[in-house]
Amino acid sequence: MRVVCISDTHNCNEQIVVPDGDLLIHSGDATVNGTIREIVEFNRWFAGLPHRRKIFVAGNHDWLFERDDRAARELLSENVEYLRDSSVEVDGIQIYGSPWQPRFFDWAFNLDRGPEMAAKWRLIPDDVDILVTHGPPHGILDAVPRKWGIDHSGCEELRKRIDVLGSIGKLKAHIFGHIHCGYGTEVVKEVRFVNASTCDEQYRPTQPPIVFDL
Repeated sequence: MRVVCISDTHNCNEQIVVPDGDLLIHSGDATVNGTIREIVEFNRWFAGLPHRRKIFVAGNHDWLFERDDRAARELLSENVEYLRDSSVEVDGIQIYGSPWQPRFFDWAFNLDRGPEMAAKWRLIPDDVDILVTHGPPHGILDAVPRKWGIDHSGCEELRKRIDVLGSIGKLKAHIFGHIHCGYGTEVVKEVRFVNASTCDEQYRPTQPPIVFDL
C-alpha cells in the first residue's frame, strides 16, 4: 500500500502537487480559520483527488470541527473519512485518528498537558497500525525556535503512549503535522514518524507530500 501524507495545507489546496497513491492522509490544519467557506473549498479539492481512500483529522486551525462537529462533518464528501478519536480499517490496516494537542495559544482542540492529554491518548487502541494526530509526540520532529521559550513542543503523554504501542510491536507509522519547521521523517524503534507539514513557517506550501510504502 502506498501512503501519501500531507498536513497543514492552510487553504493552499491547488498549489500542492499530490503524488499518486492508495491512501491519502491529511493530519490537520486544512484551513486558516476553520470557516464554512474554507472547509467547503478544502473538501472540493481533497475529495476530488484520485486516491482510493482519503482520511482527514482536524487541526487547531480547523475551528468548525470543534465548535460544531456535526455541521463540519456534513460539509465533507462521503469519500472523505474523518477521524476524531476513532478508527477505520483500510485493507486490513487499522488507522486511528485524533485532533487533540497540548494547549497552543487560543486555538481549537487544546487540552492541558498531563492528565487531560493522557486521557485522550488512552483511547488509542493497542492494535493500531497507523496513528494520525495533528500534533507530534515529544522529542520527535517537534523542535521549535528558541524564541518560543522551549526546545520541543510535542506532547509528553503522547510519546509515552507511543512507547507502549511500540513495545507491543504493531504500530508501523505515526503521521502528524502542526510544527511546520519539524517537517520530515524519522524512524525510532522500527516505527516511522512523519511530520507531513506542507506549509513552511511563512505559510507557503514549499514542503512536498511525504510518501512511503506499507
